Amino acid sequence: MRAGDGITIIDTGFGERPAFCAAWLLVENGRAAFIDCGTLHSVPNMLAALDAAGLAPDAVDWLIATHVHLDHAGGAGALLRELPAAKLVVHPRGAPHLVDPAKLIASARQVYGDALFEVAYGGLVPAPAERVLEAADGQVLDLAGRPLLLAHTPGHALHHLSVWDERTRAWFTGDAFGISYRELDVDGRSFAIPTTSPVQFDPLQMKDSIRRLLAAGPKVCHVTHFGAVRDVQRVGLRLIEQVDAMVALAQFLDDAPERHEALKQALTKLYVDRARIHGVTDPERVVPALLEMDIELNAQGLVAWLERERRAAGRSQL
Repeated sequence: MRAGDGITIIDTGFGERPAFCAAWLLVENGRAAFIDCGTLHSVPNMLAALDAAGLAPDAVDWLIATHVHLDHAGGAGALLRELPAAKLVVHPRGAPHLVDPAKLIASARQVYGDALFEVAYGGLVPAPAERVLEAADGQVLDLAGRPLLLAHTPGHALHHLSVWDERTRAWFTGDAFGISYRELDVDGRSFAIPTTSPVQFDPLQMKDSIRRLLAAGPKVCHVTHFGAVRDVQRVGLRLIEQVDAMVALAQFLDDAPERHEALKQALTKLYVDRARIHGVTDPERVVPALLEMDIELNAQGLVAWLERERRAAGRSQL
């Protein structure tokens, strides 16, 4: 789907759910960049978008991974094989895991099991080290005269970066600016929630990253899940408020029996209540159905953060 100004949004097909996971094609003067790429299964979608733009695979200069979670970058090595001129751009903390994805594969198989891993992700192809560029904070890539600034934006993950396109005053934010499904839009206003999925969620870093994104005065944030958020300042401030609310719930329920389940229920109520205020119709039905996976992952990430905080407190007392 063309978004104008040389930007095409690509539905990567992840999870077999439409409008769930996005990647982008940027075109300038006959040269191209991809931002995120989905999984191994997404490679045909990426190449089809390039073909629809009238470009050959050797027109792609950059394949930028906002972070190395598999729904964003699982297909990077395989796609790189099809793009002879492209460099893979990734945060320095993430680069080793795309060059040697053994740890990513082992972790995903442990979480999902072998059968589901193959269905969801299809495996990972190592990226050649000589074709990987480790992105410095503030580094600017040149896309045929169109500058793309790379900003380290941790909070969701330590290996997260966002991409600033000055031409459109737009951020491509991966998961740093939360998730915002178009089904929850009301009168052109976006509804978004933070994504605290395991294992590197950090509330202070996440809020600082959101503030950094807002400070650029963007007209739009392109979020991986899913699409364009245009009322950026309002959504960003609400995200910061929600980070604090989610952390408070996690701390309050830290000693609760069945902590994980209790936290899922509390998060569901938080999102339902906020969606009702936003104007979503029938939020008690719509929100749990649409956000089921996100609520599960957010609860997991908050519990992982609580455990990390507990270990840090224990070390400080030694």
